[in-house]
Amino acid sequence: MKQHGKKYRDTVASFDHEKLYDPTEASSIVKRNAKAKFDETIELHVRLGVDPKKSDQNVRGTVQLPHGTGRTVRVIAFAKGDKAKEAEAAGADIVGDQDLIDRVKGGFSDFDVAVATPDMMPAVGKELGRLLAQKMPNPKSGTVSPNIAGAVREIKAGKVEYRLDKAAIIHTIVGKASFAEQQLAENVTTLLDALVRAKPAASKGTYLKSITLASTMGPGVRVDPNRVKAAAAA
Repeated sequence: MKQHGKKYRDTVASFDHEKLYDPTEASSIVKRNAKAKFDETIELHVRLGVDPKKSDQNVRGTVQLPHGTGRTVRVIAFAKGDKAKEAEAAGADIVGDQDLIDRVKGGFSDFDVAVATPDMMPAVGKELGRLLAQKMPNPKSGTVSPNIAGAVREIKAGKVEYRLDKAAIIHTIVGKASFAEQQLAENVTTLLDALVRAKPAASKGTYLKSITLASTMGPGVRVDPNRVKAAAAA
């Protein structure tokens, strides 16, 4: 079994990893313990009390983080004519219609998010459905829109998508270790509030089962779900 190094063990010992913290306290601890030589990404992992196999308990959506993610997001846009010009003016990294479809079919994958206008989706879905997989533009995530310029600007500004995996866990980026503690806390609170509001009507019992905040190389810090629900209610 792999053993953690002394620095990691010292970091774990610097806080009570069994305690449930409020989002502000957790953000402070995670930022303090992000000691790598690079700017570590801060991630939030939330286990929900839903059944991901049931469509009426699916949790998926988007939220605009007030301080962005700290990442440079590469966006491609499937659009033509004036809409293509609008997407390019809004900051899309690559814009095209059939030529961009052919490029992706040829193996191009150096992008993070794909957006499209509704008129492009029949061709995009038919030719790139399997290739794009989770990157496929989707109206539910706001990546299929007649206002493609607005979609591009929101993504560039820090709009993130959250969605369940097969284990009923949501994994989302909420910032960088270089963020101020208050910025991290506000991003975390904004995302958790969105998840609380997205609770399916069919969900019964405990909804927020566990919440963990962690940096790329650091240990996870547990967040108290009850404090999150109380804050959302307030």
